[in-house]
Amino acid sequence: MTAMQRPQAHPTAVQPVATPADARKLADGLITVMDSLLKVIEHETELVRAGKIAEAMRLEANKSEGTKRYITAITLVRASQPYMSKATPDLLATLHRHHEVFRAMLQVNLTVLATAHAVSEGIVRGVNAEVQKRNAPQTYTAYGRHTGPSPRQLTPIAVSRSL
Repeated sequence: MTAMQRPQAHPTAVQPVATPADARKLADGLITVMDSLLKVIEHETELVRAGKIAEAMRLEANKSEGTKRYITAITLVRASQPYMSKATPDLLATLHRHHEVFRAMLQVNLTVLATAHAVSEGIVRGVNAEVQKRNAPQTYTAYGRHTGPSPRQLTPIAVSRSL
């Protein structure tokens, strides 16, 4: 292979830190990213709990940007972990503790979002059941029980995902 044929290194390849100062800068950057992302997530959680779904959806761009920055920082920390565990173990321990708090808060957010999703799905299913009852003829079986609608009588409902 000639020099022209060799694959070039990707310009955005992750370069692990090599000095304690770089490790400190990386740790501070990751903590800053996690703190800013936590603020967005906590605000989203408050809005969803208050039933302000439309406002919570407006935070999506901030949340996505914070997530991208978090993934970039955490990838660099993973690449730098061997050096940091030898040169700055106390800094790595601090990052682990901060990350545990971050994960706990993220779990709260995910629980709130899952609850809101389940509640809204239950409401939509309830509305659909009522619509189906009204569309189906009210008949009885030979045993005096109400019959359910046949698959041919079921009509789907349309749901708009835009608020």
